[in-house]
Amino acid sequence: MNILVTGGCGFIGNALVRLLVADGHLVGNVDKLTYAASPAALLDLDDHPRYRFWQTDISDRHALGRILEELRPEAIFHLAAESHVDRSIEGPRPFVETNVLGTYTLLETVRTHLSTLNELQQPKFRLIHISTDEVFGSIPEGEYAEETRRYDPSSPYAATKAAADHLVRAWSRTYGLPTIVCNCSNNYGPWQFPEKLMPLMIIKALKGQELPIFGDGLQVRDWIHVDDHVAALLAIMRQGEPGASYNISAKDECTNIALVSAICDRLDAIAGPLSSGLPRLELVRHVADRPGHDRRYGLSAERLRQDLGWQPTRRLKSSLDDIIDWYLEHETWWQPLMKRPDPISRKGAR
Repeated sequence: MNILVTGGCGFIGNALVRLLVADGHLVGNVDKLTYAASPAALLDLDDHPRYRFWQTDISDRHALGRILEELRPEAIFHLAAESHVDRSIEGPRPFVETNVLGTYTLLETVRTHLSTLNELQQPKFRLIHISTDEVFGSIPEGEYAEETRRYDPSSPYAATKAAADHLVRAWSRTYGLPTIVCNCSNNYGPWQFPEKLMPLMIIKALKGQELPIFGDGLQVRDWIHVDDHVAALLAIMRQGEPGASYNISAKDECTNIALVSAICDRLDAIAGPLSSGLPRLELVRHVADRPGHDRRYGLSAERLRQDLGWQPTRRLKSSLDDIIDWYLEHETWWQPLMKRPDPISRKGAR
């Protein structure tokens, strides 16, 4: 089938594009190619007969309409978004423009596209919107957010994703658009832009640079490997119910400081201690906490497991060594990215 992915050069997007092409689909990729895009992750698909790419802003309705007319997708995965919490705190406007207005533009363009499909095509069409666990806000210890939990976003990023979720549901209920909303926990894996916690700490620890940790570092995050996430999205495309929401989580929790400690221990083991002879954990510096920093995220993915039979295949503890090794082996990719000026004034682990 023909499938469109928005934000397909992003971290999760490129993993999804590769999976869909391998699964035999004709995949169109729409990406604005902002600072966090990783076109290098899709170089192997440049000449692939089942892959198309358009450098396009999802807010450009005319261009988006032309792409839908050309590709004639039977499913759309919407991942295009600004996603960095600290950037949203220091400059929320791009988050409103892309995450809210961009989603609105996509919904309206898809509504027009749906009207051009015939009676056999329309019931099969799906718009799958990928969101975040951050829309639920901080989750108390021992609790796990289900799909029906009240939204309580803390950051401008989370608020714009919550707004997009509401738009998607409203277009489903008002206009009959066959949409599905997916809320996922923290992803990790290859090709993650090195502003996020895991790649940033790997690279800084490797270089012997300070490792800034927000507050006490005991914030709890729920981790899932990106390959497990995109496998869940494929299952949702095939079996998910229009109008439904699905949480995607491996229930694999870890504090930020414990994760950084594990990274330091691994790098000490394979690269040796610092030139000073001290272990890399000595590089940790606790800095002022992020405003409105959520203490813990935790999702229940029981609906996804029970209704669609999805199960995660990777655990953070057993996968971390492979991820660290991947970043060590791909220095030529991330090294130029680390030389760019960093516009973020807060320097905590992100």
